[in-house]
Order: sequence, then structure tokens, then C-alpha cells
Amino acid sequence: MASDTRMVALGFGTFARADRIFALERITGEERGDGRRTRVWIDGISDPLIASRTEATILRDMGQEAAVVGPELDEALDLAARLAAAAEEGRVDLSDLGRRARRLLASTTGSAAAPGKAE
Repeated sequence: MASDTRMVALGFGTFARADRIFALERITGEERGDGRRTRVWIDGISDPLIASRTEATILRDMGQEAAVVGPELDEALDLAARLAAAAEEGRVDLSDLGRRARRLLASTTGSAAAPGKAE
């Protein structure tokens, strides 16, 4: 029986066997930063390790490219977070928001123009 004993770098000199990692969780909000990107659950260790690498990078190193979310989703989530923060502060740049939304839509649909906009 073949076993995947590939070692995956978690950052700061920490490694884990790919076949022992069973869950990844993106760290968000104020918890994220200073080398804190992903919680990594490893079989046999009760508490998750904190990785300085993103879950997408860890998944790629594990050989799980199909599970990696594309950059479009990351950009959309970043756009949503920035919009929410700007709205809370009472300042929203609609022209920038529209430009970024059109670019994101064009990259996901392969269309040069945004829906509802004349070419």
C-alpha cells in the first residue's frame, strides 16, 4: 500500500506530513497577521498549529490543486471586505468599486465588458 509521506512546510521551520493534515482554516479578522494565516489540524495533535502560509499554498503542497480556490474568489472576498469597512466609515468610492467589479466579472466570464454596459 503506497503512502503519501510528502512533507508540507507550514512556515517558520514547521513541517507536517501531508497524509496527517485533516483540516485547514483560514484565519480572518484581527487574528490574522504577524505570520498567522491558517490553522492546521494534524492527526494525533489535539490543538491546531498556526501556519504562516495560506491554506491555498498548503493545499498545493499537499497535491490538492483541485481544492484550491481561484484568485477571483480571493479578489471578490477582498473587495467585499473593503466595501464593508468603507461603508462602516461612511466613505465609499463608487467609481473604484464599479471598476473593480467590472474587472472581476470580466476575468470570471471571459467577457471584456460588464453586464449591462454597452460595448
